[in-house]
Amino acid sequence: MARKSEYSDSFQSTKRRRRDFADDEVFSAEDQARFEEMRTEFDEGPTDDGPPTGDRWSIWWDSEPLQRGPEPRPDWVITEHGAVDYELGVLKTGKEADVFLIERALPGTDRAVILAAKRYRSAEHTQFNRAGDYTAGRGAKRSRDARAMAKRTAFGLEQAAGRWAASEFDALKRLYEVGAPVPYPVQILGTEVIMEFIGHGRTAAPRLAETRPDPDELDHLWDQAAEALRLMTEQGFAHGDLSPYNTVVHDGRLVVLDLPQIVDIYANPLGREFLLRDVENIGTWFTARGMPRQEVDDLLTELAAITRMP
Repeated sequence: MARKSEYSDSFQSTKRRRRDFADDEVFSAEDQARFEEMRTEFDEGPTDDGPPTGDRWSIWWDSEPLQRGPEPRPDWVITEHGAVDYELGVLKTGKEADVFLIERALPGTDRAVILAAKRYRSAEHTQFNRAGDYTAGRGAKRSRDARAMAKRTAFGLEQAAGRWAASEFDALKRLYEVGAPVPYPVQILGTEVIMEFIGHGRTAAPRLAETRPDPDELDHLWDQAAEALRLMTEQGFAHGDLSPYNTVVHDGRLVVLDLPQIVDIYANPLGREFLLRDVENIGTWFTARGMPRQEVDDLLTELAAITRMP
């Protein structure tokens, strides 16, 4: 058995010693001095971990793989580490979200792209009053989330905003992959959906309602609108709020925007009603500019056949 004298002089007793400094001090003066001696030059640096330029680091790598756009990705999508985002201002405000213009760039290079960042408000700040009509048939994946949203708790309100964002991102991915005329969905993170900006430079493409097409252009745009409706219907979707105000025309191409309220035609009890309303809303704009009503009726008949509606 070892004797006490054989232990090293450096042995420290585990018995607690009386504090010899004030109760409101975390460390004694001696401890504080020792910690200061241990500081390095890196400790003296700034505590802000933001980028040296730009408003934030690119959030590309903060999203999980399934939260990014479908592959193959367009060449203009910037995925490099070290990219930064610049806030350029508000593009438009809506009932449930605001759309901001951002520039994602790689400092020190000529790589940069203008993007649209749609940021959803919490459910307590939304102005979307008929949300239940659109979400019927969706259901929350977890009963905890469903209860929280029903009770409108803080967590539930945040979950509701996230569901709108996720619904739009998932719809954009699915429709983009089948060739529908929608913006490329770059990524989603929380309640922010980043997508392709449709326009020139920093100027957004005009809404369909703002255009004045000649007869040939009108026919061409209607063909595109009909094909967009056809593709959405084949995927089991109705836009839910399609109009000349959420479709834009970019270099002669019609692009459909604003898809958070997208409706499952089969799961939603109002699915058929939403689909018919989409066709009527967009068709009325075209017939008011000289297109024969028969074109709208023919499309209604075709879409009814796709969904096997009576």
